[in-house]
Amino acid sequence: MHSSDTDVVIYVTYTGTPESRFDRDYYTGKHMPLVMAAWQQYGLKSAAAFYPAVAGDGTVAICECRFADEVALEAAFASPEAAGVMADVARFTDLVPARVRAAAL
Repeated sequence: MHSSDTDVVIYVTYTGTPESRFDRDYYTGKHMPLVMAAWQQYGLKSAAAFYPAVAGDGTVAICECRFADEVALEAAFASPEAAGVMADVARFTDLVPARVRAAAL
C-alpha cells in the first residue's frame, strides 16, 4: 500500500512487562474496530495493532493510526467520539498509552 505524502501517522505505544494487564483479544477485536468506527468519518484511513515477537519488559503493544492529513487528525481527536475511544482503554489495560507522531526519513 502506497500512502500519499499528506498522510499523518500516529503511533500509540503501551510500555510494561509481560505481567502487565493487556488483553490482546479485546484490543484487536473490540478496541481497534471502535477506533475505526469513531474516527474513519474524520479521515482515519487505517489502524493496525502490532505486538512484540518475544515477551519482555518494554513495549507491550503498538497501534499505528494513519490519518488523511493534519486536519483529519485534529478533527478525530477533537470529536465527540474521542472520549469514548479514550474511555475504552481501561477495558483492556492499566497501562498509560503514549502517542508519538511519526516523521518520514
